[in-house]
Amino acid sequence: MPTSEGAVKEPTWMADVRFFFTPEDIDHMGERGIDLATYEGVKKNAVRIFGATEPPDATMPPDPRDNWTQARWDTFKNWIVTDYPFGTAIPQPVPPVDADARRVRKDANTLDSDSIKLLKTAFEGIMGLPVDDPKSYFAQAGIHWLPEPTYCLHHENRYNPWHRTYLYSFEDALRSIPGCADVTLPYWDITSPIPDFLYQPPFDKYTLPRSIGEGFDAGYVTSRYTASEVMNNVEERGIPGQITDALTRSVWSQFNSGIIRPHDNGHLATGETLAQQDVAAYDPIFWFFHANLDRLWWKWQQTLGATTLNGFLSTVMGSTDWLRTPPFNRLPPFSETADQPIDLTASGIDYEHPAAEAPSDVLSDAFGSVPVGALRSLHSARKVGVRVKGIDRLNIHGSFTVHLQADGATIASQGFFQARDPRACSACVKQGKVDIDLKVDIDQLREAPLSVVIEPMWPEAIGTTFPLSSAGDPTINMRLLLE
Repeated sequence: MPTSEGAVKEPTWMADVRFFFTPEDIDHMGERGIDLATYEGVKKNAVRIFGATEPPDATMPPDPRDNWTQARWDTFKNWIVTDYPFGTAIPQPVPPVDADARRVRKDANTLDSDSIKLLKTAFEGIMGLPVDDPKSYFAQAGIHWLPEPTYCLHHENRYNPWHRTYLYSFEDALRSIPGCADVTLPYWDITSPIPDFLYQPPFDKYTLPRSIGEGFDAGYVTSRYTASEVMNNVEERGIPGQITDALTRSVWSQFNSGIIRPHDNGHLATGETLAQQDVAAYDPIFWFFHANLDRLWWKWQQTLGATTLNGFLSTVMGSTDWLRTPPFNRLPPFSETADQPIDLTASGIDYEHPAAEAPSDVLSDAFGSVPVGALRSLHSARKVGVRVKGIDRLNIHGSFTVHLQADGATIASQGFFQARDPRACSACVKQGKVDIDLKVDIDQLREAPLSVVIEPMWPEAIGTTFPLSSAGDPTINMRLLLE
């Protein structure tokens, strides 16, 4: 947060202005139709705010004790004069674990034997419940897709809030087992080796007690790759770098689209079951994998000063209906709405981040104009962003991987996680055309003909590659990435 006592000559929204409004200011003016929580709301009303806050006779904020200083008012004026720059967030230090948190989720690789034993009891307990019990493992895993393909909130704004709520529901189920009231769901940091206990019962597999759909009959046993195969896949798919990139984004939309890349790649890297949206949640590793993704979102929130609803709104560009407006903010089948899981500490939850994990340095996002002086550094750009644009996902049955090839050799790959029948998902149908973003070294593209190969999850259905003509004839767009 800004600490300068004097006026800032070149202020930005992310570094300065978004911190000028208290929760009371936001609530008070929100009742009057003026949105002080978002960039676009403040920009729209900037001149009115400028007039109402002018010292020494300000009419706003409502409490005179919160009147702006001359320096703050001058800073706001400078923001208007410089055409409302969005700017870059200043990283906030990630605080220690909240002492009041009732549920602290830990790194699965740090659990002691007693903690693993308790977790084992909880998993065995819900796996032993009748399948019609809403707290049974079967019922909880089934929320994700089969046997009722209704709830699919992937590749959209509600993805993170929905999965955070889903983890809470599953953790509640674990805590319902006698003697397990204090159990919490650990996370598997996908950039670290898989803990040995996840390859031991009851965490190694799950057997369906009843049929849930075609190809998944009673007796189906979940499967995954060996631990060494998983880690090799993680490296080959560039997942660690994708996580780092997502954590360095100041804008919600860019973090959200950034974190879905290691999400999708992680599903496909881990095994046959986890790669299939239809049954992914039945593999016990699903819960540890998603706990880590939720932890990464929380770390991003902490770094951005976005742990409260108002703080989070300050990072959102564009419509906030998905967050604040019923029914667009619903998280079915849960009663919660997308705004409620934002403040994780309000639910009494916190994460212990890995001690060796590097702090985030939030970088600039692609909003606004590039200063002329920055163009001088274009010659030193080493990375190229490649977008495979306009893939018709609805024609592709199940998850798939897009390979970018230069002169016939694969130079980058990105997975896309979806169900075998995406047309059965209303959310998928609404975004039937998707873009896949890749990042490559500029030297890999020099004088090399580029091509795209789509590799389906189930090659026996159509072959090892999916015809581009059936996938909407996607195009390739490229852009230099400024560093």
